[in-house]
Amino acid sequence: MSYSLQLDIPGANAVLRRAFPGRDQAYFPSVTLVEPGRVHVVLPYHESTLRPGQLISGPTLMGHADTAAYVLILAHIGDQLMAVTSSLVMNFLRGARPGELHAQAEFLRLGRRNAVCDVKLWTESPDRLAAQATVTYAIP
Repeated sequence: MSYSLQLDIPGANAVLRRAFPGRDQAYFPSVTLVEPGRVHVVLPYHESTLRPGQLISGPTLMGHADTAAYVLILAHIGDQLMAVTSSLVMNFLRGARPGELHAQAEFLRLGRRNAVCDVKLWTESPDRLAAQATVTYAIP
């Protein structure tokens, strides 16, 4: 399926910052890739994301998966900040070691009323996934 982009990397980063103006800028996700049907978003490492056992917490992984899906959708539908999560199914595959948290999101489906995204997350390497999520958004 072919997808057309509405936002490039700087545009996606600007929309993300406008959508979440109160977040700490030192610990803000950065969009590093925007291609038709795919984005890559990196969350800087911060020790506050760790859980006992020195692994990145589940809520951090879930939040980053949701953010990557949101960026993917907005990059393709434009500046429609009221797109909302309607479902997030998370599969934890292995402990995420401390480090930058990477998320690559791709469309499974992009429709007029909803979008379904596949999100892969890792800290060590894309060959060693920490988690995978399927995220559905309702589009206004």
